[in-house]
Amino acid sequence: QVQLVESGGGLVQAGGSLRLSCAASGSTLSRYGMGWFRQAPGKEREFVATISKSGGYTYYADSVKGRFTISRDNAKNTVYLQMNSLKPEETAVYYCAASRAVWSTTRFEYDYWGQGTQVTVSS
Repeated sequence: QVQLVESGGGLVQAGGSLRLSCAASGSTLSRYGMGWFRQAPGKEREFVATISKSGGYTYYADSVKGRFTISRDNAKNTVYLQMNSLKPEETAVYYCAASRAVWSTTRFEYDYWGQGTQVTVSS
């Protein structure tokens, strides 16, 4: 079993950047495909980005392509989400998650979730 803890959220102006981190414990992160999701108030949790177990493959939601970058450092048991050119509509709680699949865009394929970190983008 793996425990995930996100950090790096906060308040940023539109057009700004944030880097989220997700630290894993209890298991070796390289065993899991990793993903980032977000959930705005009143909305369903949506896929943002995923990275394969080795880090060699990444995939993004269309809405964040070219602005967000997911990466991982298996030696540090940490996954990152670099977010640039943030928009007010991207205000949400951001979650990292671990999947036994190599990678996945589907939240139902993720087995472990962090508690989330709030990202607020002001206009």
